Amino acid sequence: MTARIDARFAKARAEGRAALVTYVMAGDPDPETSLAVLRALPKAGADIVELGLPFTDPMADGPAIQAAGLRALKAGQTTAKTLDLVRRFREEDRETPVILMGYFNPIYQYGVPRFLADAKAAGVDGMIVVDLPPEEDAELCLPALEAGLAFIRLATPTTDDRRLPAVLANTAGFVYYVSITGITGAATPDFGKVASAVERIKRHTDLPVVVGFGVKTGAHAAAIAKGADGVVVGSALVATLEASLKDGAATAETVQGVARLVGELAEGVRGASR
Repeated sequence: MTARIDARFAKARAEGRAALVTYVMAGDPDPETSLAVLRALPKAGADIVELGLPFTDPMADGPAIQAAGLRALKAGQTTAKTLDLVRRFREEDRETPVILMGYFNPIYQYGVPRFLADAKAAGVDGMIVVDLPPEEDAELCLPALEAGLAFIRLATPTTDDRRLPAVLANTAGFVYYVSITGITGAATPDFGKVASAVERIKRHTDLPVVVGFGVKTGAHAAAIAKGADGVVVGSALVATLEASLKDGAATAETVQGVARLVGELAEGVRGASR
């Protein structure tokens, strides 16, 4: 079920480093550029790709990712087109894990059984659905696991030791630790507190623990990578993409700019002493 994810973390461990997980919004700023960006991520050093499902009410996301979702929706991106994007990515890359990240509403509208079947067929490895707590596992988490897709749960600075077992109960693939309280890209993490939190979570699970929210530079990635199994970067990549646009349209710098930042982040992760 989690073969590609497990293999990628094993590879990073064998190399004595954390994994780099990169997030971009599906369909931003247009379908073809989005595919080119997606294909560029692993080549630039990303180990795992998170692909955002555009949604009109992304309550956990900051301005950069909100704007990316609106650009994608304006360009006609749909859930079906996002799954097709993964399918086209898989034509060239059979190894890089792809995680869909978003909210339950688009999946519910698509139809859960149909979504899971189509996601599996497209080559999706797992999903992060930020607005479904463990109490709602029957809605999507358990069906996803039965379909052979990892359901990756978020833990936060407010997830205490009493709550953590519920969060981890049906989690697969890895645990995503949200390093700050608040929305994506809003602040820089306190790296000391993050390291302590990762240690605490690891006392409850054998799954890899990756850290995201607020990681913007190679130096940030290196600091997180010293204690975590993986580092997630999203808003910084999405903001870099946005800065490359001209009148909302892609330019020659769009894919290159994102790839350049991924290269810097990968260098930071790979240079961190473990």
